[in-house]
Amino acid sequence: MSKQRSGGAVMTTATIPKQDLDNITAEDVEKLAGRLERDDYANPFAALEDWHLLRAIAFHKAELVEPYLYLLDIEAYDEA
Repeated sequence: MSKQRSGGAVMTTATIPKQDLDNITAEDVEKLAGRLERDDYANPFAALEDWHLLRAIAFHKAELVEPYLYLLDIEAYDEA
């Protein structure tokens, strides 16, 4: 985890080592997606952590996340 300053607040962000992403299996992604689908978290930050993990997996192993892309709610948009 790393800490970043945003104004006066300190935000903690999870960093996931690439080697951990390389070892993630389809079963791991299925469990992660299941947690997100149930939305049964003690606090919203735990859900956000799982969402960021799924997003990171999507960038490194897109084929594993393809069935769960709807959970990421990624839309194409033009920044211009």
